[in-house]
Amino acid sequence: MSDLIFILELIFHLMKPIKLLCSIIFILSLAFFWRATAQITPGVYYSEVKNEGKTILHELKVESDYLVYSVYENNPPKFIMTLGGHFNLASDSLRTQLEFNSDYPKDAMTEWNIPYTFEAGNLTLFSGDNLHFTSAEPVRQDLDGLWLFATRGPDEGQDRRGDDNPRKTLKFLTNGRFQWIAYNTDSMEFFGTGGGSYTAQDGAYTEHIAFFSRDNARVGATLQFDYDLIKGDWHHTGKNSKGEPMYEIWAKR
Repeated sequence: MSDLIFILELIFHLMKPIKLLCSIIFILSLAFFWRATAQITPGVYYSEVKNEGKTILHELKVESDYLVYSVYENNPPKFIMTLGGHFNLASDSLRTQLEFNSDYPKDAMTEWNIPYTFEAGNLTLFSGDNLHFTSAEPVRQDLDGLWLFATRGPDEGQDRRGDDNPRKTLKFLTNGRFQWIAYNTDSMEFFGTGGGSYTAQDGAYTEHIAFFSRDNARVGATLQFDYDLIKGDWHHTGKNSKGEPMYEIWAKR
């Protein structure tokens, strides 16, 4: 009996290092998984790439489970591409189900899956050329968020366009940056986009255009509008880029 007890005690002591090693491996695995799947803080991220004397700007806007990624040049101005949609973070990659993709006629891509890391506000996307993004300083304003075009104003009970309609115009405003995108989720048709910086304060909304897919000559323009928030809707009034009067109503997405 004493021999059996001795053997059991010996096995127990021999197992201790193995248990400790397994525990360490388990903890490290959890730490690695947490690091790989750390949530990307909502906001705006920038990366600049020098290529043959040109500076290519990469701009990523993130809000909750939605992102918009755009690429453009500013001197001289040139729009290159944009894509966006709902995303989730897997153990090894950022995975986006695309709602729009300006390059769809060329690449037929409806999903954008790309390895990434996110540490201390710095985001890296591992593509052909690894892109290192830095986060912009947070700026909070009245109109921050995702908006879908609902109808022309004034609001007189007319039908509204919403998520059920495949033809969408989305505006994404965050950290002092704006972008609108017109697209069709059924056909993946892309109709146009434009974006840059904006301010919204005391009913005055101003856009400074940094890229415009339909006409690069529009870059550098400043557009001024009035806004009002009524029952959760954004009432957007003034003159459009052609100088024509406009009244739009946008619904929070």
